Amino acid sequence: MRDAICRRRFSTLLACCVSVALMGVGAALYAQNFLSPAAPQDALSAQNSPTLVELPQIQESSDDINARLAELTPEEQVAVKLYAERNKSVVNVSTFETRQTFFARQVSEGCGSGVVLNRQGVILTNFHVVENTSKIIVTLFNGESYEGKPIAVDPNTDVAIVKIDAPANQLFPVDFGDSSRLLVGQTVYAIGNPFGLERTMTKGIISNLNRSIDSPQQFRQIKGVIQIDAAINPGNSGGALFDTKGRMIGMNTAIASHVGENSGVGFAVPINTIQRIVTILLERGEVVRGDAGVVKVTETENGLIPVLIDEGGAADLAGLRGGKLVIRVSERNGMRYQTQEQVRPEGGFDIITGVNGQRVKTGEDFITAVEEHEPGETIVLNVLRGGRNIDLRVVLK
Repeated sequence: MRDAICRRRFSTLLACCVSVALMGVGAALYAQNFLSPAAPQDALSAQNSPTLVELPQIQESSDDINARLAELTPEEQVAVKLYAERNKSVVNVSTFETRQTFFARQVSEGCGSGVVLNRQGVILTNFHVVENTSKIIVTLFNGESYEGKPIAVDPNTDVAIVKIDAPANQLFPVDFGDSSRLLVGQTVYAIGNPFGLERTMTKGIISNLNRSIDSPQQFRQIKGVIQIDAAINPGNSGGALFDTKGRMIGMNTAIASHVGENSGVGFAVPINTIQRIVTILLERGEVVRGDAGVVKVTETENGLIPVLIDEGGAADLAGLRGGKLVIRVSERNGMRYQTQEQVRPEGGFDIITGVNGQRVKTGEDFITAVEEHEPGETIVLNVLRGGRNIDLRVVLK
């Protein structure tokens, strides 16, 4: 979701509005001074000429702010305090991509969001925000801008880390929450830069958990994703998703929309995944992970049902019983048609209860347990099949 709409357009619009306003004022002054009958200078008085009065500046004391907060509902107070404490942690990410055509050199611009991770200037954002860019500019809450240098990226989870050289006192790192403890229905707040409107906050709830969305890496999916209904639009990518305590629980990444704008279905990469990936990127510079070929699971009290697995994937070859997508070919009126159909396994679904003897309760638990291992390594899936516990040895791809 690299965005073509940037702050420059809003600045241009604002400049135009100001220009029109000034033209109107100038016309009024011209009519008053040059089109009206001349009056003697000593005849001018406060009654027949405008007087400029210097208005006192409003000084807001902490007592006044507290008094205004007291007038709000408890729910409003949570939102106001959260924004006041956390909006400084969100930055604007402007990108520039240079392309050389046969006729000229073209520069395209994009906008996104980012989050301050520490006072050393490490910024978290989405990979797709900074992908194929020739220049990155990070703008802080105070309007100060710094050139960002990419440190490391992980396209599979749409994570990128950028470094800026900014004074430590201008950087306000976020606090991480625990995405494994999230519940459907709890209130969340998204802060980002939709359409270049810096540090905009929207509110919603967690609509569902453990979703899978397409990754920027071809033929890969991001798993364990948080679904939200808070308004997410172009420019929100890379921004923060907070719980009511002001803890970052996810990074806003994508929307489901036919028009490219908010339709009430947004997605965020869970913070536990981000923390694990960022730690690896800062230590090694890249993430090498194993893949079990389990695309989607449904969480139950007994374990995880593999509702979709890759045909020919590691888990499939190990004998895991899960749903698969099958291509059906049909003919009608002399034309051949292909359709995808999800089929259930013969004998019913297995239930994944653990990995290497460690219990997994959520899709995120499963992903973490698998991706701690590299391709070629063997893990053991602890499975419940027909009321009986069995172990499947899976060679990761």
